[in-house]
Amino acid sequence: MDLVKEQSVQEAIEAVVAHFGQIDVIVNNAGYGQMGTLEKISDAEIRASFDVNVFGLAHVIRKAMPYLRKQKSGHIINISSIAGYTANFPFWGIYSATKFAVTAFTEALAADIKSFGIKATVVHPGYFKTNFLKKGSIAVPANPIVEYTEARQIQEAHLREIDENQAGDPIKAANAMIKISEVMDPPLHLFLGQDAYDIAYKKMEQVKTDLEAWKDVTVSTAL
Repeated sequence: MDLVKEQSVQEAIEAVVAHFGQIDVIVNNAGYGQMGTLEKISDAEIRASFDVNVFGLAHVIRKAMPYLRKQKSGHIINISSIAGYTANFPFWGIYSATKFAVTAFTEALAADIKSFGIKATVVHPGYFKTNFLKKGSIAVPANPIVEYTEARQIQEAHLREIDENQAGDPIKAANAMIKISEVMDPPLHLFLGQDAYDIAYKKMEQVKTDLEAWKDVTVSTAL
């Protein structure tokens, strides 16, 4: 299945229904990492990233929904990232933007489909021992800016240190998703990994701090 081609997605969904009779769970896990600063990533590189990471998922959901609505059941699980909850990762701005988009449309999707008995969950994994950090899964700008060379080299060295040393077990992540697919009231957000938990908690504390510190300004805008 070619995610960026709607006809290919349509044919794949039809084949699944023809073989199994219905769709119980959809896990949208396709995606790749686009590194680089916003200043230098080209328009084409940004669009290519959104085509796969965002529009590809939207194609699957759009083509599957008629079947899910008809059967009045199903669970759509969209894989975002901890980078889709906080974007405090140098050189990962565009990747984070695609994953924030996945997070946002999953929240809206859950509201859209609730009355049909269909569930939606967005999953925010931390670092797991997969091929994600390897060369074939990460794209870099075709024309990087020289001034960012040192910072980029530090980030690339950091990723090399993490690769093959990730704490997350992908089998356990899969089991966690199976678990939420079997319950009547699955979470809207599921964080996977101690690192994801810690980063999410820190983000929530930061937002809470800003919210309280600037409350006077926040509430000063009423007529």
